[in-house]
Amino acid sequence: MTLSQSKLKDVWIYLTNGSFYQAKSFGAEGTNVGELVFNTSLTGYQEITTDPSYAGQFICFTMPEIGIVGTNEKDMESRQIFAKGILCRHYNDYFSNFRANKSLGEFLKSFNAMGISGIDTRKLTKTLREQGAMMMIASTEISDKNTLKNLLESNPKIEEINYIKEVSTKIPYTHQKGKFDFNTMDYTEPKTHQKILAIDFGIKRSILNQLVNAGFNVEVIPHHFKAEALIARYKQGEFDGIFLSNGPGDPQILQREIAEIKKLIATKIPLFAICLGHQLLSLAHGYETYKLKFGHHGGNHPVKNLLTQEIEITAQNHNYSIPESIQEIAEVTHRNLFDHTIEGVRYKNALICSFQHHPEAGPGPLESTALFNEFAKLLQKAKA
Repeated sequence: MTLSQSKLKDVWIYLTNGSFYQAKSFGAEGTNVGELVFNTSLTGYQEITTDPSYAGQFICFTMPEIGIVGTNEKDMESRQIFAKGILCRHYNDYFSNFRANKSLGEFLKSFNAMGISGIDTRKLTKTLREQGAMMMIASTEISDKNTLKNLLESNPKIEEINYIKEVSTKIPYTHQKGKFDFNTMDYTEPKTHQKILAIDFGIKRSILNQLVNAGFNVEVIPHHFKAEALIARYKQGEFDGIFLSNGPGDPQILQREIAEIKKLIATKIPLFAICLGHQLLSLAHGYETYKLKFGHHGGNHPVKNLLTQEIEITAQNHNYSIPESIQEIAEVTHRNLFDHTIEGVRYKNALICSFQHHPEAGPGPLESTALFNEFAKLLQKAKA
């Protein structure tokens, strides 16, 4: 059941291109500024909304009906919503799912995230494809276009904000959950054979689950790690490799983290990275990243595995990409078939591999999950 639009509070939206809209609010009230991007996934709005990589962004869903399956605690990808909010064509307050215990509207309000409906999301998506991702302001308090415009212009752009401090864990912890078992309706706890440190730049729980499922004992550590301490632990045999996680924002703002990663690379510690971690590895090697026009956000992006020549349908969520010049020091293993950008590399003369797409999905297809097992096998060979 879609809530009657007359029962919802008005919300006003202003974009940096001058567009002004009036819609309806079903989430948290107030005024918020963020970058507007679109996501083409047909399912998994809770997993998408709780992905820390969306920190500082408004998510426009191209799927017109949102809210039907409600929300539940086990589908969280992080401890909270870090996105500014979501936009959808139709919001369904009545949910029908035996696992659900809360409506999407209630869920958004509990984390102070906005929910906007009754807006032409197809038009918004076309605007973003033609003009690129852009900043926006949404308010249930301010209806004046010029006031919203001035507020938006006075706020920093997303690439000027470091969201890693907000999304990363504050203290180290061990993750023991594996894949979800639909027979027990809970996560498994498989046996592990190797240990890996996962540096949290905004890590998704699905990634941690897949690492455990691949046989890794996973210790998650904060973004403000010290390379010297990790190198000392590695030399003492305390772990076998390091994982660099996904996360939000412009990777070039993370100069401290890049400097520390350079030290890890110099020590020849095996490294595995996804999304933001993939970009940080490129920067640490001296190859600058660049921003895509509107990014890749969705669960239906075809990627070609150049090693096997197979096509994999992947989940993606990023606004930045690494340059073609990286081929001077790395072999390109995967390419996006939409725009031919680099999706995966294996560095020469080092046990380092990284991927732009999300092999853990959550939500999305699971065709790329073998990448976790492949890294586990590479580590076993390195130890042999």
